[in-house]
Amino acid sequence: MDAILDFLGGIPWWAWLLVVFGFIALRDIFQRKHTISHNFPIVGHIRYMLESIGPELRQYLVANNREELPFNRIERGWIYASAKKENNYEGFGTDRDIYQYQHVFINNAMIPYKLSSDHPNTLDKCFLPCAKVMGQHNKRKRPYRPASIINISAMSFGSLSAKAIESLNIGAAKAQAYHNTGEGGLSPYHQKGADVVFHFGTGYFGVRNPDGTFSMEKMRQLVADNPQIRAIEVKLSQGAKPGKGGVLPGKKITKEIAAIRGVEVGKDVLSPPTHSAFSTVPELLDFIEDIAENTGLPVGIKAAIGKLDQWEELALEMKQRGTGPDFISVDGGEGGTGAAPPSFADHVSLPWVYGFADLYKLFQNHGLTDRIVFVGSGKLGFPAKGAMAFALGVDVINVAREAMMSIGCIQAQICHTNRCPAGVATQSKWLQNGIDIPLKSDRLNQYFKTFRKELVEITHAAGYEHPCQFTMADVEMNMDDKHLSQDMRSTFKYKKQPVPFEGMQKLKECIHLGGSYQTSN
Repeated sequence: MDAILDFLGGIPWWAWLLVVFGFIALRDIFQRKHTISHNFPIVGHIRYMLESIGPELRQYLVANNREELPFNRIERGWIYASAKKENNYEGFGTDRDIYQYQHVFINNAMIPYKLSSDHPNTLDKCFLPCAKVMGQHNKRKRPYRPASIINISAMSFGSLSAKAIESLNIGAAKAQAYHNTGEGGLSPYHQKGADVVFHFGTGYFGVRNPDGTFSMEKMRQLVADNPQIRAIEVKLSQGAKPGKGGVLPGKKITKEIAAIRGVEVGKDVLSPPTHSAFSTVPELLDFIEDIAENTGLPVGIKAAIGKLDQWEELALEMKQRGTGPDFISVDGGEGGTGAAPPSFADHVSLPWVYGFADLYKLFQNHGLTDRIVFVGSGKLGFPAKGAMAFALGVDVINVAREAMMSIGCIQAQICHTNRCPAGVATQSKWLQNGIDIPLKSDRLNQYFKTFRKELVEITHAAGYEHPCQFTMADVEMNMDDKHLSQDMRSTFKYKKQPVPFEGMQKLKECIHLGGSYQTSN
């Protein structure tokens, strides 16, 4: 034995390396699964390795500052710097092609809006509540005015990690924003101080009967037990995959997730593409009113926009009945934080700017815009895009991926693999350990505050006090060579309805900072 060991020990390292390569080459030659490896033993593996790290190579070495999608390096850098309270300025002028198709220009006033010494924005540069009240028109028992015009969009526990959800919720509480639960139900991590919008889809997770149907009794109990729930959102569709349900694999369903969602441990759960609680527009309106009556809360709907015939029917029903959804969240086809088939993500439903313009114009033609709080969701988490959205008719902005980036997401684009390196979109305990909740919640808070501060500054530069005062003539968009730019009124063929606004001081009186957010009627 000693002689054998001595013999093996005398073999140089490069000979061992040749032996290993020899075994790999033999394996490559005799396997039939990968043609490249079979035809080019050993060398073929380099191709697969480069392919696997291609996104990282492009992100950090190849793509320029404005080239990447869904968020380019400049956009990500602005979010990171804003969240960390670092210098988010850029020098030597813009590197964006301002003559590019659909580039947005905001028309500034000759003399900006001037703040008085006691103005709310003199005392707090980040103060920017919603100008409208959810549930006011329909006289809900507990109407709600969001204390922030930027809030967290629907992202559920299960899709995101426990530590990510907790960081977002604590950060939202600090920023006086609301936190949408996503369709995975209300988890303990959504209950760390922020106002909550309870969101559910076709799976009715958290408010479902054993057979998967909707339970009004559970909805009533949920709201009664959780006063931080300030509104309820019914998901009709989402930007990434409208009209398609999802499957939560049984191996991902832990005891905790099963308890929150009201499903069985270890058993696959199907979210069907359609609701079982309603099938028609009149039934949808009945469903909304039933929930509002049982909970006292504003009830809204979320959808990606495509065909408008059923929306037209909804508007007609709302006019006839005098009731309807208290808010409508419009998602864009470019949205999506989880997994979706490329055929859906790339092609089904309109981009946000087209979908929202179509829908707002429809409700305006029926004289209904004053009844509805319009929520925009689809890459709007930047101040200039926020100004554009308000000019089109938005009242509140929801952000998802931008919020994820503020707490550490690096746009690795592997959310669907459970291997998120930042610990944000994974259930891996090891990967989640990198999330420092107090630090990350501060960063979400700071990102929201920076967003509001810069949007207020853009608003003042345009001569207004609140973004709700933006008109469609205030924002222009590059269109083509003959008409290089047009204002949004000319582009989208409607004129935004003015929003009643009595001044920021009046809004401040309606919002009790530091406590539960009250609303005026």
